[in-house]
Amino acid sequence: MGDPKKTRSKFEGPRHPWQKSRIVEEAALKKEYGIKNKREIHKMRYILRKYRSQARKVVAGGSEQNLREKEQLLGATFRVGLLDKDAKVDDVLTMTIKDIMDRRLQTMLVKKGLANTVSQSRQFITHKHVMVGDKVITSPSHLVSREEEKNLRFNPYSVLAKAGHATRGAKHGKG
Repeated sequence: MGDPKKTRSKFEGPRHPWQKSRIVEEAALKKEYGIKNKREIHKMRYILRKYRSQARKVVAGGSEQNLREKEQLLGATFRVGLLDKDAKVDDVLTMTIKDIMDRRLQTMLVKKGLANTVSQSRQFITHKHVMVGDKVITSPSHLVSREEEKNLRFNPYSVLAKAGHATRGAKHGKG
C-alpha cells in the first residue's frame, strides 16, 4: 500500500513523444473536442486501453470466471454508453478514442443542444452552470453514463437556467 495522500496518475503518456502521426491525430482530436491539453486525450486513451486489455483477457480464457467477467465487461460498457446491449467482446476491441470522447460531458452538452460549441460547453461546466442529476459537475472530462444522460441540465441558480437557453452569449456578439 502506498501513501494515501499521494494520488496516482490516472493515465500513461505516449511511449515515444515525437511520433508525427500521433501528434497530428492528437491535434485533430484537440480541435474537434475542444480539449484543453493533451493530458485529457491520454486519460481517455488509458480508459480505452483498460477496456481493450480486459476484453483480450476474456477472449483468451474459456473458464466460468471468464464468462462472468465477459458479462461484467459488456455490462459496464453498456452502462457507460460505449456499446449497445447486444454487443459482443469483439465490439469492445474495435472501440476507438472517438467513442470515449463522445461520452464526455463537454461533448454531451453540445449533442443535447445545451451549448453551441465544445468551447462554450467547457466554459459552462467549469463555471458551475451544469448539473448531472443533483450534482454540479465541474470536470469537462466526466464520462456521462446512460442514466446520467437523461439528467443533464443547467444549475437552477445559474444565469443560464434563468435565461432559458445556451445562446445567451450569441446575443451579445460573443461565442
